[in-house]
Amino acid sequence: MSSFVLSTAEQEQLIEKLEIFKIRGRDKRGRKVLRIIGKFFSARILSSEVVKKYLDEKIYPRLENGPFSVVYLHTGVQRSENFPGISNLRSLYDAIPVNVKDHLEAVYFVHPGLQARLFLATFGRFLFSGGLYGKLKYVNRLEFLWEHVRRNEIEIPEFVSDHDEELEYRPMMDYGLESDHPRVYDAPNMDSPVSMYSMRCIS
Repeated sequence: MSSFVLSTAEQEQLIEKLEIFKIRGRDKRGRKVLRIIGKFFSARILSSEVVKKYLDEKIYPRLENGPFSVVYLHTGVQRSENFPGISNLRSLYDAIPVNVKDHLEAVYFVHPGLQARLFLATFGRFLFSGGLYGKLKYVNRLEFLWEHVRRNEIEIPEFVSDHDEELEYRPMMDYGLESDHPRVYDAPNMDSPVSMYSMRCIS
């Protein structure tokens, strides 16, 4: 499989353009909100060192002086395509400055999926120190996110809203029993057990 490597400057520009990390608005407890778009956070394109540098320079200085929460959009993350990897996530978490980490009070994990839930339930406490696992709140639908975050103060990408609507009509996708790949659920022949019960990747 062919691959390509972006320069540090190109990776930083990509992070900015895609707005992978964005601080905007406040939750209903008045805390700043850091929104993270998991779909664009791919280890194939972005190195953990570049991401750390970007966070150190552009994000962490704005989170040093008070409590904040994270809205992590897991929508569209596939293990084989754009998942950053557990070791990278652990490395990034461990690199968060103590004065920032201490201010993190909640992580809203949107559209987690079955595989992500199972993985974090099994390994979350071991992978993430400092009580992060205990701050994790699963959010299956955007309507439940609005119970915690001010709706008009955070931008939700269109693909996340579209997926949320799809879940309303195909609730079994929440449990990993239906594929959300268009080629599967648009196909006329639904006799294949793979088509009907394809497990969504994580997570």
